[in-house]
Amino acid sequence: MMKILRALVIGAICLLAVAASAYYVFDPKFGPKAGQAAKSTGDKPAGEAGHGEAGHEHGGEGVTLTDAQVAAAGIELLQASPRELNEVLRLNGIIQPNQETLVKAAPRFPGVVRSMRKRLGDKVKKDEILATVESNQSLTTYDLKAPMDGTIIDRDGTLGDFAAESRALFTIADLSTVWIDFAVYRRDFARVRVGDAVSIDLGDGGAPIQARIDYVSPLGTSDTQSSVARAVVPNDGRLRPGMFVDGRVVLSATPVEVAVKASALQTLEGKTVVFVREGETFTPREVELGHRDADWVEVKFGLMPGDTYAAKNSFVIKAEIGKGSAAHEH
Repeated sequence: MMKILRALVIGAICLLAVAASAYYVFDPKFGPKAGQAAKSTGDKPAGEAGHGEAGHEHGGEGVTLTDAQVAAAGIELLQASPRELNEVLRLNGIIQPNQETLVKAAPRFPGVVRSMRKRLGDKVKKDEILATVESNQSLTTYDLKAPMDGTIIDRDGTLGDFAAESRALFTIADLSTVWIDFAVYRRDFARVRVGDAVSIDLGDGGAPIQARIDYVSPLGTSDTQSSVARAVVPNDGRLRPGMFVDGRVVLSATPVEVAVKASALQTLEGKTVVFVREGETFTPREVELGHRDADWVEVKFGLMPGDTYAAKNSFVIKAEIGKGSAAHEH
């Protein structure tokens, strides 16, 4: 009987041992996979943070670009600063010879043109011979001379033509200054005044020319229903009569404490932002805007004077941030 009881106790102990072993193997807290689980959920070193954690270089908080990358992307860096924002009126204009420095060279006596020594576009000096004319009265030839220094902008005559005193064979203009005539339409008559500053874009890729309105015509033109506002502009050779230009007349100037280039503005997650650079990292800064003109915009909230921001090609930074956001979703 004692042998049977001892066998039963030993069997029970063996069953308990087997059960305990099975519990250890299959319970995830104690089994061999516990170490792997700890590795998959444990702390990570800096730089190995998950997609939604801080520390990812292209996360929603910003993007890091070296100076070389900034230069390669054509990103222009400027500092937010005080500025005057201008209300402007855009006008179409045309370059004209300065009529106050323009003369016509006509024969003193009627006769036949025996020679034409100058061509259209030639520069001449005062008293330089332009042509010779044979007088019908005396049957002698005389020289037609340039009345002043300038450029020949019109030539009306050929060899053998009959030239009367009322017919100018040459028109000479001093192109060291030119007129730029702007068309001002009725709704803007009261807005444009003598003395207004005007920025003139020639469309040649060069810098705009700064000038002032010198004359506003009291008359209108029936066919265009417009009047003329004129600027007299020094000419270094860029201004060619007959060419069209764009003008921006400054109507008013508003000083603001902080302004940025309008090209710096981007929309990110439905908000207007400017990308501010600190070190080598660009971060989107939400801004509240105020006054603006054609090129600049006031920042009422969000930036401080001296903040460095991406003024040109800021869309490159937005695209980099977009790449980081897309990577986080995977």
